[in-house]
Amino acid sequence: MGSETDKKVTSETVETGRFMQLRHHLRLLYHSHTPKALRFQFAVLVVDLAIIVFFIASPLLRDNENFLWIDYSIALLLAVDLTARALASTDIGRWSRQIPVILDIFILVTLLVPNYFFNLGFLRILRLWTTTHSVTFWRPLKKRGLMEHKETIQAVINLLVFLFVVTGFVYTAFANPRGDSIAGYVDALYFTVATVTTTGFGDITLPGTGGKLASIAIMIVGISLFVKLAQSIFRPNKVHFPCPECGLQNHDPDAVHCKACGHILNIPDSGHY
Repeated sequence: MGSETDKKVTSETVETGRFMQLRHHLRLLYHSHTPKALRFQFAVLVVDLAIIVFFIASPLLRDNENFLWIDYSIALLLAVDLTARALASTDIGRWSRQIPVILDIFILVTLLVPNYFFNLGFLRILRLWTTTHSVTFWRPLKKRGLMEHKETIQAVINLLVFLFVVTGFVYTAFANPRGDSIAGYVDALYFTVATVTTTGFGDITLPGTGGKLASIAIMIVGISLFVKLAQSIFRPNKVHFPCPECGLQNHDPDAVHCKACGHILNIPDSGHY
């Protein structure tokens, strides 16, 4: 009896050890800076971008006979990635409460039951936003010395996410193949870009009071994102260097003192930062 108990305890110990080894290995792959980990993170980034391209093209591919197979395959990839990232985290509970993770879980649900969440499928493009809040997105850019353009890149991505989410909403809520206004996805994209840029050609409009209110919201949010993008492009470049005294994040590249608290800074030059 005692021998069987010892064997059971030993088996459980071995299984626990293997599980902890798996978590440790995944943590190294997702978060370390080794050449192997960087190659893995770059591969994950490429797969994420390919998934996002599929999400953007989904309205045009929905009638394809292979659409559901692709949809479920991407659901499997996303499920594997979420599981691996959960195991790689040091605190799964805290990790699962992060907004990007919650959005990814919602996106996974829309992939698993596409027929029930057909009208919310356009929200999948938020995957692009969640991707930019992952270290696997920024680390390859940092390696190539592009982090000084991080704010501009983020502003462009935010604008693209807004454009395609709104396009999906307009297409889902207002498209009518027999109507004179939004007859397809391209019309929805055309209307969104014309509205966001306040061009206002007037050849495509949304019907009813709801359409007018939606157009107003699109213009207000869209022009705000354009202003943010313009600021990040045209204002003087800043470097990301937290002040050790007050925590101010961005400073001029040649700053000697923090402009908020006056603390002496030691900002590395662009070749080493």
